[in-house]
Amino acid sequence: MELTLLMKLRIAAAAVVGVVLIGIVAWPSQSPPDPFGSLVFKEIGASGAVTLLIMAFLAGLISYFAAWPYGREIGILSVPFGLCIWAIRAGSTGGLMQLNPTAAQRSDVLAALRWEPLFWLLVLACGFAGVILGQRITARLQKQKNIEKVDYTPVKLIYMIISALLSGVIVIFCIRLFARDVAILDSRLEYVPAQPALGQIIFAVLLSFGIAAFAIKMLFNVSYIWPIISCAFITAYTASSYANSNILAHFVQSYPALFFPNSVISILPVQMVTFGTIGSIAGYWMAVRYSYWRKHEM
Repeated sequence: MELTLLMKLRIAAAAVVGVVLIGIVAWPSQSPPDPFGSLVFKEIGASGAVTLLIMAFLAGLISYFAAWPYGREIGILSVPFGLCIWAIRAGSTGGLMQLNPTAAQRSDVLAALRWEPLFWLLVLACGFAGVILGQRITARLQKQKNIEKVDYTPVKLIYMIISALLSGVIVIFCIRLFARDVAILDSRLEYVPAQPALGQIIFAVLLSFGIAAFAIKMLFNVSYIWPIISCAFITAYTASSYANSNILAHFVQSYPALFFPNSVISILPVQMVTFGTIGSIAGYWMAVRYSYWRKHEM
């Protein structure tokens, strides 16, 4: 099940579409006013958000045909690859905390970050919608009457819910393990990690979501969608641990702005969703490949 040269070219084509439409065309109008600032939703604004959603939809639609006849499988990568440019240039949570030194200011920042992954998931959803539209256009042109439908039985729904929750647990555990830079021992929290470097964030998020997607595929035979969905509550859960008034006051008084109760909250939502999506898709297909190998080679 090695990737052929043609398949690699299809993946590259989908990536180029996303990078051009989202990473290059859409970025200048949405980038933070401060070149050293951190990218958060409030910096994008309503008009910027609408522009990004439209670009994501177009990227998904175009990449479906660029990756034909495997547009359904490959086209969904277009938006995450495009958002990689944003995630790399997004700054850091530590930078936000440096600009908001008081406990009240940081509480407001955490409240804003808590549900921000929902917006980035919506961007991904628009890309997926573009892929689905491309599939329907192709089906109509080829006069196909039936498009694959998913049978959501009660057992399947339970597996999906468990998969999302389990993915979140795995991701939080793995990121705390892999995204560890300098850490200071603390009498209340055992240790407090510093802001990880960008490369470490990319590595930790990709690997953590890859492990989660691999595990739930092997356990429940469900798709990569559920680890991706877990992004919605991972940031919310970890931000709550920092937003506790006692812990927040402890950090303001005792540590520089670049230190956090855990390394998960040091990752911006755009970075979590973007690299988490790519890691989830990679982990899923690695599980598929492993299952094939175990069935035919052993």
